[in-house]
Amino acid sequence: MFSIRSTNQQKAVEPVLVRVGRGEAGAMEECIESYGNLVWSITKKYCHNHSDAEDLTQEIFSELWDKADRYDSQRAGESTFIGTLARRRSIDWLRKRGRQPEWEPIAEDIEESQTTNPMNLIDHQLVLDAVETLPTDTRDLFKFHFESGMTHQEIASETGIPLGTIKTRLRKGLLQLRKQLGGQIEPNQ
Repeated sequence: MFSIRSTNQQKAVEPVLVRVGRGEAGAMEECIESYGNLVWSITKKYCHNHSDAEDLTQEIFSELWDKADRYDSQRAGESTFIGTLARRRSIDWLRKRGRQPEWEPIAEDIEESQTTNPMNLIDHQLVLDAVETLPTDTRDLFKFHFESGMTHQEIASETGIPLGTIKTRLRKGLLQLRKQLGGQIEPNQ
């Protein structure tokens, strides 16, 4: 009977991350309950948006679940391990966020934005007629790329034409079309 108490007391003192690492039922919920406020306070320092902080907090706990078996109680306390992981992931998130372009919201009146887009003002038959004036090899590449939706690499595999040649011909063709259509087509499209 004494050894049973000793075992129960030992389990009660055992770090929650060790139990999470073993996949013990209920251990992750206990970890979230015990350290949720710590992780939340760290993510809120880095995320000014509530939704982003929630997403980041969830990612951190997912990573904790995956890496809990790496926790060594001889090296650091649980709160230090969890706080360090949360801080590192938050910094990674912030850096990643800084590399992403700023997105503009979609116009509320889509019809209005479509009529102000110069591409929508071009007569499609006029474009098709202009494409017909291109050299045959360029016209064929246009069909592969714009009609079939093939990538440059797919076109190269299909035709045996070098990738650089395909890119050059498509760019020259777009420049020629732009010139014919009065500068209304951008060459990087």
